[in-house]
Amino acid sequence: MSKLIFIVDDSRTVRASVEYTLKKSGYLVESAVDGKDGLLKLDQLQKEGKRPAMIISDINMPNLDGIGFIKEVKKKPQFKFVPVLVLTTESQDKKKMEGKQAGAAGWLVKPFQPDQLIGVIKKFVK
Repeated sequence: MSKLIFIVDDSRTVRASVEYTLKKSGYLVESAVDGKDGLLKLDQLQKEGKRPAMIISDINMPNLDGIGFIKEVKKKPQFKFVPVLVLTTESQDKKKMEGKQAGAAGWLVKPFQPDQLIGVIKKFVK
């Protein structure tokens, strides 16, 4: 059975690129346009009995940024242990530490290579 990966990014282009890469590798994909939309859609997935195997989130987004989104996800018992990969243009150590403290399991800087993204996902999703 294919694993579900949940993408949260305000860039339609990035969402499409990540979604294409993941689907080509056999993953199911759901997505949201920002952190606030991400929380709403995670609640909807839960109501449908679905749980992502991994969440991929951008940092710089409107409404609720990636750090705030990760903090809120980690407060939810049903998603607390779902690994979160940050996919962002941010590469400063301070920002990475902030993401790690929020609960991010990994950090990948854009632009990404498809093999690089799949390799990171396979480290967390078995």
